[in-house]
Amino acid sequence: MSQPMGESISIEERFEAFVAEENRVEPKHWMPDAYRKTLVRQISQHAHSEVVGMLPEANWISRAPSLRSKLILLAKVQDEAGHGLYLYSAAETLGTPREKMIDDLLTGKAKYSSIFNYPTLTWADMGAVGWLVDGAAIANQVMLCRTSYGPYSRAMVRICKEESFHQRQGFEIMMNLSKGTKGQKEMAQDALNRWWWPSVMMFGPSDDNSPNSAQSMRWRIKRKSNDELRQEYIDKTVKQAEYLGLTIPDKDLKWNEDTGHYDFGEIDWTEFFDVIAGNGPCNAERIAARQKAHNDGAWVRDAASAYAKKQSRRKKLEEETQDSAA
Repeated sequence: MSQPMGESISIEERFEAFVAEENRVEPKHWMPDAYRKTLVRQISQHAHSEVVGMLPEANWISRAPSLRSKLILLAKVQDEAGHGLYLYSAAETLGTPREKMIDDLLTGKAKYSSIFNYPTLTWADMGAVGWLVDGAAIANQVMLCRTSYGPYSRAMVRICKEESFHQRQGFEIMMNLSKGTKGQKEMAQDALNRWWWPSVMMFGPSDDNSPNSAQSMRWRIKRKSNDELRQEYIDKTVKQAEYLGLTIPDKDLKWNEDTGHYDFGEIDWTEFFDVIAGNGPCNAERIAARQKAHNDGAWVRDAASAYAKKQSRRKKLEEETQDSAA
């Protein structure tokens, strides 16, 4: 963040120039309070989404139709837990304790992706979640590999590699079902019908109603707007649905020769904001499950803390003994 000769600029202006030149901001660097706050909010919500996202999938591990599918789904759920850990660690570098972030989730103060407040009713939902939900997540997250905050950027590189596996796993499920019996194809179509619009909403409100989007893009936290990412996702996913022989549940969907993109129907933002507000089909169930898991795991945290203190005292005693002997 060098200062031009003969010019007096503020530290905020130097920061803006630093990120505009595609430099990475590291924890030791000075950063505006608003930049720090924005990152903590975004990264912690991302972490919460990974952890809560385990719940609708873990519910199907014991009911998966084959040993192979059980192993794949188990690996996926384990990946999501790891993603949450990476992201909580990245957020902690900004000075916010993990305990506070988790408490904000458990008390309802912090949000997570609205998509995980929908139920997974059939095995086809595991395909739809992998194909559509993880597909939308990848569209959102690939750009975060180039986000301006270094720890977040580096965490996203590995996360995106694993998410691509999750999407392929989901697409494979949908492909097997769509090429199976009539009942199996109907099951796949039903899952697509229920998950399509929630997955399209995953990119957040339209740009006109997204108060944080413009600032995040100027700081290089985000690289593309909500509407740009949504359009790219729809253009790609429609072709995948055609390959599967499934129908996107949008009567207004059509190719626009002039724009080179698909036009699509009106999104029900009332539903989106209602789910965000805590009134979705599974909001209460998801938070209750996380609260129970947190409470049930208290003895593990206590034991780990006691062991760490014991090891610290032992190390200190050994050092004091060595100093006395010297």
